[in-house]
Amino acid sequence: MRLVIQRVSRAAVEVEGEIVGAIDEPGLLILVGATHDDTPAVARKLAEKAWSLRIMPGERSASDLGAPILVVSQFTLYADTRKGRRPSWNAAAPRPISEPLVDEFAAALRELGAAVQTGVFGAEMEVSLINSGPVTILLDSAD
Repeated sequence: MRLVIQRVSRAAVEVEGEIVGAIDEPGLLILVGATHDDTPAVARKLAEKAWSLRIMPGERSASDLGAPILVVSQFTLYADTRKGRRPSWNAAAPRPISEPLVDEFAAALRELGAAVQTGVFGAEMEVSLINSGPVTILLDSAD
């Protein structure tokens, strides 16, 4: 599983011109991609890590501040661009595997106490954000 975590002042995700998820205060925008061998346990472990990372102002975590989180699925985090100009998506898990894992990730954050908003899995989404810092962190379960 791969996460791109951005500390934001605010963020929103739209589908067909309608805002489906938004945070209007400092928090985290987390883009989530899943691969074939990911499991619910991996999703929970990464949720715990993201929630406790000390990347908020004052070296505090989202959990310390009760900061909101916007979770957006993004299979393109597993793009393979080593050959040619057209990315391969073979490493990205198909929807029957990845959708439940993204849901598990968001659910684990909620169980930890996070206020979580989400995008719409598989939809064409427009994500807007104001990156604070800027702070952008890549987490990969393979590391």
